[in-house]
Amino acid sequence: MKYDKKILICYNEPTRYYNNYLGKDDIEYDQQNDLSEREFLKQIDNIRSILLKRFTYVETLAVNRNIKNAINQLINFNPDAIFNFVESIEGNTNLEVYFAGLYDLLGFEYTGNTPITLGNCLVKSRTKQILESFRIKTPKHFTCELNYIPSRSELKLKFPLILKLLREDASIGISEFSVVRTYKQLVERLKYLYNSFNQEVLIEEYIDGRELNVAILGNKILPISEISFDTLPENLPKIITYEAKWSEESVYFKNTIPKCPTNLDAKVEEKVREVALKAYEALECRDYARVDIRLNKKNIPYVIEVNPNPDISPDTGFVRSAKAANINYEQLLYTIISFAIERSNYDTQAAI
Repeated sequence: MKYDKKILICYNEPTRYYNNYLGKDDIEYDQQNDLSEREFLKQIDNIRSILLKRFTYVETLAVNRNIKNAINQLINFNPDAIFNFVESIEGNTNLEVYFAGLYDLLGFEYTGNTPITLGNCLVKSRTKQILESFRIKTPKHFTCELNYIPSRSELKLKFPLILKLLREDASIGISEFSVVRTYKQLVERLKYLYNSFNQEVLIEEYIDGRELNVAILGNKILPISEISFDTLPENLPKIITYEAKWSEESVYFKNTIPKCPTNLDAKVEEKVREVALKAYEALECRDYARVDIRLNKKNIPYVIEVNPNPDISPDTGFVRSAKAANINYEQLLYTIISFAIERSNYDTQAAI
């Protein structure tokens, strides 16, 4: 059965924003744009085909800096709901928030998270402040403004440490050099990130333990996934780098193996689920999100990231967790778009 609804799929037009997304120098590296965006672009036609099985009208809109054109297309198509896949505009992740706000200003319902949640989750230090205010454990951290080098005494953190760009996702800038064990390495890494990305940096204590991904759909926690580092060479830190996500021929991609559902002690699993849902609610997430957690040596869960609107390409962790819950890809897409349609129907009824 088809529903007489108009669905618009909005996504960001892939572009090259940084010269190097890897977080390290590589003479063989010749990337024209962000691999995370380029890979997702391949899924747009597939997603449209799936939605057309259920809805009468499904169109797509590639978003770039021509915002006037985007506004005109939004108004002219007048969708009942928008499937929002916009994560940046011409590579600038800060603009993701504003485009979601544009939907609100124009009165269109859309999938996923609100501008406030997107903004709070994008800025890692802000995410941590919110988590801490709800007494949710997250690694201790220090935020460096652009080009600032903190003193040893100022840090008040225990090595090893991991350095991340303050306002990026998809593991942009994360490599094997992101984990540092001495103050000298820390300074070198800071200078490299400043020069390469011209952005503030978050320094946090590195939790050496199991990495768990907790996918949440609506308010339902899906089977927990774990990233296994068992086959990763001993000289490499056990982290999810940019290569681990997007470079199929890399050592990291081949040796960071997802397992879903993972095996956890019943009490540990209960605590992980409790912490993940609490983080989801603290950041005011809706529809779908992924909470990344590290277990320390005592199996205490620490939230390291809250990811609103995570990648839902067919081979991603979120989809893997959905499959483990007996939700196939088509059902997942229909479920997510139904959240926006329900809000749209509610708004229509309220206006009558």
